[in-house]
Amino acid sequence: MLVNEARQVLHRASALAARHQLRAISNSTQLEQQAQPKEAKEPQIKKFEIYRWSPDNAGEKPYMQTYEINLRECGPMVLDALIKIKNEMDPTLTFRRSCREGICGSCAMNIGGTNTLACISKIDTNTAKPLKVYPLPHMYVVRDLVPDMNNFYEQYRNIQPWLQRKNEATEKKGKAQYLQSVEDRSKLDGLYECILCACCSTSCPSYWWNAEKYLGPAVLMQAYRWIIDSRDENTEERLSKLKDPFSVYRCHTIMNCTRTCPKGLNPGRAIAEIKKLLSGLASKPAPKLETAALHK
Repeated sequence: MLVNEARQVLHRASALAARHQLRAISNSTQLEQQAQPKEAKEPQIKKFEIYRWSPDNAGEKPYMQTYEINLRECGPMVLDALIKIKNEMDPTLTFRRSCREGICGSCAMNIGGTNTLACISKIDTNTAKPLKVYPLPHMYVVRDLVPDMNNFYEQYRNIQPWLQRKNEATEKKGKAQYLQSVEDRSKLDGLYECILCACCSTSCPSYWWNAEKYLGPAVLMQAYRWIIDSRDENTEERLSKLKDPFSVYRCHTIMNCTRTCPKGLNPGRAIAEIKKLLSGLASKPAPKLETAALHK
């Protein structure tokens, strides 16, 4: 019995010694690897040609300024490059940005000829071709890549983007919910996701020519979102405001709006549905769930 115990002790001792030896070899290998100089990767230089204009020099014409970025030291998105330029090369470069996730719509601009969001637009790694970045087209420029959105937001305000009820004065807000069936709720899919980045509106030739009167794809899609909402009771008034020759009917189904939308939405379809409602070819169906009785 003592012999067996002695053998077990020797076995454990030899196993422990072997583990210590392996650990020492591993540490020695790591130290050798750290001591060896790392091979430096060849820089991957990409040229960015960016639109520049400042109201401080109002007499000067806009111009394109070239910046060179090592893509190995930069994030994969165009917004990463713009932030790197502003932080490390040229603090005067001006652009809007916020969420960096394609949610807020702040960083909308024209990149490589397409209206999109800088935060979700990947940098073309072809270093032989410079990447050109402009502000959204056919809008007044505040500075550099910042467009003037005042007219766009005013048009959005004019469609009254909130629920409206016929008996708002008598309905006690907060007393009961405005019920909505699953089927009625599904009609809002593909509409409510719009982030008002204006990529679609500024890609539309009809909006370029009639921006003061034609509401444009983004605003019209939001108008349809409230028109078709089963909880909204102001459909007739909403449609009556769109009956003039310009608000809706300047749309000539060019469909640039649908092609350029960074959220994959279809403003052209929403505009077509509004035209059907205005012409009487379609009508808003009655809500599946009636909520008026809950507010009495």
